[in-house]
Amino acid sequence: MPNYQRLNNILGWFCFAVASTTYFLTMEPSASYWDCGEFISCIYRMQVAHQPGAPLFTMLYKVFTLLAGDNLDKIAYYSNFGSVLSSGFTILFLFWTITALAKKLVLKQQAALSEGNIYLILGSGLVGALAYTFSDTFWFSAVESEVYALSSLCTAIVFWAIFKWENHADQPGADRWLVLIAYVMGLSIGVHLLNLLAIPAISLVYYFKRYKYTRSGAFWAFVVSCIILLFVQYGIIPGLVSLAAKFDLLFVNVFGLPFDSGMIFFILLLAGGLVWAFRYSISKRKPLLNTALLCLTYIIIGYSSYAMIVIRAKADPHLNNSDPDNAINLLSYLNREQYGDRPLIYGQYFDSEITASEDGDKIYRKGKEKYEVAGYKPEYTYGGTKTLFPRIYSSQDNHVSLYRTWLNIPEGATADFGDNMRFFVEYQINYMYLRYFMWNFAGRVNDEQGIIQGQIDGNWMSGIRFLDEARLGNMDELPDSISENAAHNKLYLLPLLLGIVGLLYQYKADRKDTLVVFLLFFFTGLAVVLYLNQTPIQPRERDYAYAGSFYAFCIWIGLGVMGISQFLAKKINLKVSAILSTLICLLAVPVLMASQEWDDHDRSGRYVVRDIAANYLNSVAPNGIIFTYGDNDTYPLWYAQEVEYIRPDVRVINLSLLGTDWYGRQMKDKMNESPPVPISWENDKFVAGVRDAVPFFDRNIEGYTNLDQVISFVGSDSREAQVQLSNQEYSNYVPTNRFQIPVDRETAIESGAATPADSIVDAVRWALNRSAFYKNDLLQLDIIANSLWERPVYFASTIPGRNMLGLDPYLRNDGLALRITPVVYNNTDPYLQGSVNDSILYDNLMNKFTWGGLESGDIYIDPETRRMLGYFRLTFNQLADTLYKQGKIDSCVKVIDRMDEVLPDIYSDMGYVQRDMLMAELYYKCEQPEKGDKMMTDITGYLEDQLDYFASLDAGRRQISFRMDLQNSITLLFQSSETVQRYQRTELAAELKEKLASYASIFGMQEPVE
Repeated sequence: MPNYQRLNNILGWFCFAVASTTYFLTMEPSASYWDCGEFISCIYRMQVAHQPGAPLFTMLYKVFTLLAGDNLDKIAYYSNFGSVLSSGFTILFLFWTITALAKKLVLKQQAALSEGNIYLILGSGLVGALAYTFSDTFWFSAVESEVYALSSLCTAIVFWAIFKWENHADQPGADRWLVLIAYVMGLSIGVHLLNLLAIPAISLVYYFKRYKYTRSGAFWAFVVSCIILLFVQYGIIPGLVSLAAKFDLLFVNVFGLPFDSGMIFFILLLAGGLVWAFRYSISKRKPLLNTALLCLTYIIIGYSSYAMIVIRAKADPHLNNSDPDNAINLLSYLNREQYGDRPLIYGQYFDSEITASEDGDKIYRKGKEKYEVAGYKPEYTYGGTKTLFPRIYSSQDNHVSLYRTWLNIPEGATADFGDNMRFFVEYQINYMYLRYFMWNFAGRVNDEQGIIQGQIDGNWMSGIRFLDEARLGNMDELPDSISENAAHNKLYLLPLLLGIVGLLYQYKADRKDTLVVFLLFFFTGLAVVLYLNQTPIQPRERDYAYAGSFYAFCIWIGLGVMGISQFLAKKINLKVSAILSTLICLLAVPVLMASQEWDDHDRSGRYVVRDIAANYLNSVAPNGIIFTYGDNDTYPLWYAQEVEYIRPDVRVINLSLLGTDWYGRQMKDKMNESPPVPISWENDKFVAGVRDAVPFFDRNIEGYTNLDQVISFVGSDSREAQVQLSNQEYSNYVPTNRFQIPVDRETAIESGAATPADSIVDAVRWALNRSAFYKNDLLQLDIIANSLWERPVYFASTIPGRNMLGLDPYLRNDGLALRITPVVYNNTDPYLQGSVNDSILYDNLMNKFTWGGLESGDIYIDPETRRMLGYFRLTFNQLADTLYKQGKIDSCVKVIDRMDEVLPDIYSDMGYVQRDMLMAELYYKCEQPEKGDKMMTDITGYLEDQLDYFASLDAGRRQISFRMDLQNSITLLFQSSETVQRYQRTELAAELKEKLASYASIFGMQEPVE
């Protein structure tokens, strides 16, 4: 008879080893996209990340980075390794959780474990744990420095611990497990709040063990568990800090005491209150109250990791998001106030108009001696219909457009509650949860981001033809861009079906535990959907938010082995059926998942993000300034500078943050080797609530006005520089939108902004059409006015056009950054950005830039990298075109050859095709017809592949989902045909002409005419 406990431990650690090895082999060795660059920077230098922070995550991962020693390029490696181990331990505790539940199911039916039962229990744990190991969402977060790996570990520990408590609940000291759970819950607050969603499931385990089951009892236990969850989420996390902030406001503003005195008093008061409560529970012999107080205390102790945020904010590190160095700022930081809020219970529709605005709660800022009122939170009154449970509430133009598209609401028509609920079901539940669920347990079409329902990109698939074709159309003729996508994963619904078997088996055998697992599944899944209330056009896929729900489903996948074994046991003995069902399920689920998903999760050998960041920075001249906008053109640059010390002389300024006073103040400080940014305004000119938005009132000033004079005027506190608004309040204003910055020719040439051969203007003159100028606009203009010829000023090539402030005619493309120059360049080509200094750009592209493994052709290229490839190809094209026009034919060919050498040919949209068509034509112009033919053949092959797929679809689906793609493909194929004919590539031209005629016949359309 095998020793169950020994085998349970061994196989648990075996699962840990398999998972950790898998994640280690597929781990990204450097920084990744999105928040990872920021997090690694904060980990390495103990800095303050974006709201609401992750202090415990930061401190724990700092320990891992110590393994790097003096090797700065290994900091990210060991930080990512922290996620590998966290994820490996998550799988360990999942295995033990599944075996605990499986063992309970067996012991409900018989008094002792038989050898067959032991194999069955362990097989269940093995299949379920390994299924989660190779699941799409969890694997993604396991190989990078994000909070979700450690957050998942916290969830796994507390859910496992409640079953350990249940197993020992009748023994003395068993409630120590509850205290451990509370402590891990408290610690998890310093990682991510998702862990708190396990509270209802854990509470039900406690109820079922301690009390006799009744339906009403279970209902009230559930209600109490929800109250506990709300108490922790709102009463403890922001609640304690809110009380500390009120005390600090009282002590500083009323009693005249120093900053933080009220917060310190509150901490002492809280500690004293807890001591008194403990003495009371002991003296009155109230063990339940004592345990509850212990749990509360340990939650607070775990939560105290947030002290790190305040301590480090007071040290004013380079990255100090929101500057939460006092209780009031910390409260705003915890409440994520910079991201705004959303209605959940009652609110407006997207087409409701604001009819009135009133001042709400005061907003305070830290002054020199007291807290000052910075303004008031606006409380809006909406006209039109309001609704319970608002789901279509955002009035942003791009959101409104997508609401109408999703719901087929014509322009001018109003939304109703039916539309509201349809969006909730079709988008928020189906598209933003069930689609991700099916990625993990059914299969996935590709890794492109999905935006519109019915779109094949980003959708789920099963690999079962008739099911997929009913939803997505013909699957036999999928273009290579989809069928050869690394994330084209066919799981044939097997993980889903096994999970359903496990759910039904558990429900039949033990409804109580089924309810427990279901609550974990629901609260980490659909309850998150309810809470997030997501708008359309998310910046990225959000499947990581539901990892806990997929964790719970993998418990059912594990228990599905028992269901399969029960069926087989009708024909064969239990021992054989247990082993056979385990082997069948291992092959059908975890092994299949691993084989399908390895290639799109293997990030080994990828240094793309680090190298792209270095390329941004190396596009900038010494001591330059570069304006960035989004996560992926900012966080990697922070990582490169803060961790690997790449180009520390460059100042990165994120325009999304520049509208905050704390960020503006930080720009005035020296950072690494970058001198302070010259902002003319004193700090009190742009504190919170001051000049947040300044209207434009045209004073009909003749000609152009020096920009520094306009900025000085807007920054004046004189009544003469203000205008009275409709609400009778006075505001600064911008008196003209026609600006100029004088140019000193010699200074401009010396700084590298121009060459002696350039047609240098005497002043940079432009008009900027704005009805209002926001704080980030004003500070950006201030920086430009005071820096331009003293320090090089650039825009990242990826920022939105609006943020280039109308300076487009003066921009020069130096790589991945566009420099403001005193040279006018009237670019009429919509695909090109700015002018080109061929010597600078040639040196950057051909010598300085590195490619992070792209040139090897062996690494996984994700959608974000594919988008960046588009910018690179555009830049290569612009340089090659410039060299050709200058008559530098050999250099032009070298540039195109270099692009072909280092950038893989991946056509993921028509923009890639258009850019490569230009490069192919340059080959022809440079008398390199064979190279031109090869590139043109690749292009037309892609287009024909797309058109063959469109032809395989029924007309209705083609019209709804691919109308524009079809038109663009035909147009581009026609243009390709015209190009090869123009350069007398007779054979290729005839072939394309024949294909064009064939497609025109298939689609019932005429060939395009130039």
